[in-house]
Amino acid sequence: MQKRLAMILLVLALSSPACKKPGTAGSKGAGDAKNSASATPVATAVATPFPTPVKPVVDQSAEVVIFGYHRFVKKVRRPDTELTPEAFEEQMKELKDKNISVIKMQDFLAWKRGEKSIPVHSAIITFDDGWKSQIEYAWPIMKKYGYPLTLFIYTEGIRGGHFGGGEAMSWEQLAEMRDAGVDIQAHSETHQDLRRPYDKIARKKLNPEEYETWLKNEVAGSKETLEHKLGIRVNCFAYPFGDHNAHVQEVAKKSGFDALFTVYGQKITYGTPLDSVGRYMIEANKPKVFETAINFSGTSIGGSVPSAEIGAALLGAQPADGANAASRTPTIRANLAGFGKFDASTVTMRLSGRGIVPAKFDPATKNITFTPAKPLEGASCSVIIEAKAGDRRISTNWTFVLNPAAVKAKDSPAPAKKP
Repeated sequence: MQKRLAMILLVLALSSPACKKPGTAGSKGAGDAKNSASATPVATAVATPFPTPVKPVVDQSAEVVIFGYHRFVKKVRRPDTELTPEAFEEQMKELKDKNISVIKMQDFLAWKRGEKSIPVHSAIITFDDGWKSQIEYAWPIMKKYGYPLTLFIYTEGIRGGHFGGGEAMSWEQLAEMRDAGVDIQAHSETHQDLRRPYDKIARKKLNPEEYETWLKNEVAGSKETLEHKLGIRVNCFAYPFGDHNAHVQEVAKKSGFDALFTVYGQKITYGTPLDSVGRYMIEANKPKVFETAINFSGTSIGGSVPSAEIGAALLGAQPADGANAASRTPTIRANLAGFGKFDASTVTMRLSGRGIVPAKFDPATKNITFTPAKPLEGASCSVIIEAKAGDRRISTNWTFVLNPAAVKAKDSPAPAKKP
C-alpha cells in the first residue's frame, strides 16, 4: 500500500510543471494539462537592428574635361562651329589611345554627389543645338568607340520649330537617340543671349515684366518641353553662347537643374561648383583647344571665370543695340576705353553665325571696328566683344536688326552702265 502511494505521488510531481499555463504560476487543470501537452513550441522573435548604410569611398582626385561640338560637314566653311567627320574621329581615337575614359554625364553628376567613383582621367562628349549632321556623321563614330553622348537641345531649333530648318534633327530622330541611351538635356528654347531682354521670335524689346516671363520660359520651358515630348528627366542646362549673369544663373537654379554649363573650357575637379561648369568647345581652326584639354593642362577653376559685363551703350556701340542697320555690310564699332585696363592682344569680336571675325583694334584710341566683306544673314546680328585683364574676363554684347526693307536697295548690286 505504501509502495503504491509513493508511485502516485511521484507521477503527480513529474506531471505538475506541464499543468501550468504560460505566465500563470500555480494554476492547474486537466484541460490545461492536455492543451500544454499538444501545443507546438513558439519561436521568440529577436529584434535585429538594420545595418547602417556604408557611404561609398569616392576617388576625389579624378579630373574631368568636357567637350562641346556643333556641326559636322565634309567641307568646313564656318570653322567656329564646324568640323569634318574625319577630324572628329581622329579626336575620338586619340581619347582611346591616351586611355582617357569617356563617361556618362549622369555618372559625372553621381561622382560630384559623392555616390560613385570615376576613372582618374575622364571626358564627357556633348553636342549642341540638334543638327542632323550629328546623327548622320558623328553618332556612328561614337557608337563605333562605345562612347556615351549628351545632347544639349534648344527646342525651337528642332525641325518644325521657329528655327528648325532642313539641317535640324526631328523629334523622331531625338526619340531614336533617346532609345539608344543618349542623354538629352536643355539648351534654352530659342538659343539667345539670356541676359538680353529681346524676343527673337516676336522681334521686340521686352519690358522688365515681359523679360522675366520670357526668361523663365527659355530656361524652365525648354526643360518642360523636352520632358513632355520625350518622356525623359532633364537635369542639365547649357547657357546659349555660354553667356550668363547672376540673375540668369539664379533663374536656372530655381528651374530644377543639377548642373549648368558654359563654353569656357576648364579642367573639372571634385570641388568645382556645378553652377557654371566649363566645356572645351572644339572649332576646326583651333586644334590647340583639344590638345590642352586631353593633356589636362588647363586651369582648374572653382566656379565661373571672374568676369565683368559692360553695357554696349557706354562703349558707343554701332549699329546701336536694337537699331535697324542701314546695310547688311555695316561697319561695326565700339570704343573699349570703358573696359579699363586689359591685354590688347586678347581682344576678340564675335558675330552670330560667323564666330570670331578679323576686327581691327587700335590700342591708342581703344576703337575696335569691323566691316563684313559679305552681307550678314538673318533678321538680326549679335555682337560679342571680349578681352582679358589677367584672369578676369571683360565683355560687352548687343544686337542690331537687319531689316530687309531698309537694306534691299543699298545692298543690291548697282545696274551695269551701258557702254
